[in-house]
Amino acid sequence: MAEFLLNFLTAAPALDLLLIFITKIIEVTVGTLRLILINKGYRREGTILSFVEILLWTFVASSVLLGLVEAPIKGIVYSLAYSAGIYLGSRIEGIVAMGRVLIQAIVSDENSEVLINGLREKGYAVTTVDAKGRDSNKKVLMIYANRKGMDKIIEEILCLDSKAMIISNDVSALQGGTIAAVRRGLIK
Repeated sequence: MAEFLLNFLTAAPALDLLLIFITKIIEVTVGTLRLILINKGYRREGTILSFVEILLWTFVASSVLLGLVEAPIKGIVYSLAYSAGIYLGSRIEGIVAMGRVLIQAIVSDENSEVLINGLREKGYAVTTVDAKGRDSNKKVLMIYANRKGMDKIIEEILCLDSKAMIISNDVSALQGGTIAAVRRGLIK
């Protein structure tokens, strides 16, 4: 049994296994980012990444398939690298945080003016709606922002109203409004 295990693990050179592992991680990471970018509307960037992804896939898959019967460890390394690539790609996307979000915060009416003015002073466009909660009047704040700055906005809201209910959604399309006018150069 020990001899079988040793033969199984050493059937392919360690350098080949390392190359398969690293290349597959890069390929799947690129593929994960491509999929996320396309879903967020970044088609051009996603298309460029698709070229890199399939180029890497062609080489790594062919190196695994050739000699897979003699060295099945290649398939195991390939599979492990696939999982690692998915994880790494999603982590990188979380760090890069591309795209935009709509943050909705339901806050108590008492603290709302201080919070709204504070957010507006920091340059955020805040739309408000009067609302009625179960026990008291509320304000619903809607803030359109870059995903990268979302945590900072949420932190500021919670600083002034620790009981605020906060919902964030990815935004794939936006038309009109102050943000769109700023981008077009109509409002300075």
